[in-house]
Amino acid sequence: MAQNTEDLHCSFCSKHKDEVGRLIAGPGVYICDECIDSCYNLIQEQTVKDITDRYQDWNYTPKQVFDFLNDYVIGQSHAKKVLSVAVYNHYKRLQANFISNDIELDKSNILLIGPTGCGKTLLAQTLARFLDVPFAVADATTLTEAGYVGDDVENVIKSLLVKCDFDPQRAEQGIIFIDEIDKISRRSDSPSITRDVSGEGVQQAMLKLIEGTIASVPPQGGRKHPNQETIDVYTSKILFICGGAFDGLDKIIDKRIEKAAGIGFSANVKGENSEKTLTELYNFL
Repeated sequence: MAQNTEDLHCSFCSKHKDEVGRLIAGPGVYICDECIDSCYNLIQEQTVKDITDRYQDWNYTPKQVFDFLNDYVIGQSHAKKVLSVAVYNHYKRLQANFISNDIELDKSNILLIGPTGCGKTLLAQTLARFLDVPFAVADATTLTEAGYVGDDVENVIKSLLVKCDFDPQRAEQGIIFIDEIDKISRRSDSPSITRDVSGEGVQQAMLKLIEGTIASVPPQGGRKHPNQETIDVYTSKILFICGGAFDGLDKIIDKRIEKAAGIGFSANVKGENSEKTLTELYNFL
């Protein structure tokens, strides 16, 4: 026997179909548009509360981050201060973007410059341990363009997903340290006939990843295939820390700030202690 369509009510608020804007039918139940709005607002409030509670644990001051780094890393006082403020601003930006949709703060990343063995990787590892977030280390020298032998740029995201059991929301809170970033520079100023698949090509692919995009990562790893299930990760929420030695950069900076040599009484006399240290030179960047 067909049901009388003139006597339909919402199964939740019991309002007649004439009292609401639209009545949606389901298997034996009906729901009106007003109840749908109420359910959506309830879920939205709970989602915001869950996200706010998740970021409550990150209400650290830069001083607290700096003190923790001091307990594990000796020296590098200036680098620890800069890192503490940068990490504080990054997670504050995530918290602000989740709570308020009116203003969206731009993404920022960190570049560490220093010789091999000065503690760049250790600083990043210590930060991740303090914040209790997933941490992954990638070697830029092993990366190649998509389609060539070697690791794709998106494999960097996969290594972060492995650390958090392929939970994309947890991975979006993590830190990725890309070492030897200076080794993917273009080999020469003149354009080459052959493709630079491990240099400039990696730069172009990594630029989108660092600035923020949606990376689709196969859960089993390897190459992508049509109709394959992938995990989408928003890289705009991931903190990227790049490190490199940048050999020869100090000579370029010193040459740029060096005053022209002269002869005569008005020439500047270069003393024995006039050589600048690496730290002093990098302050001119």
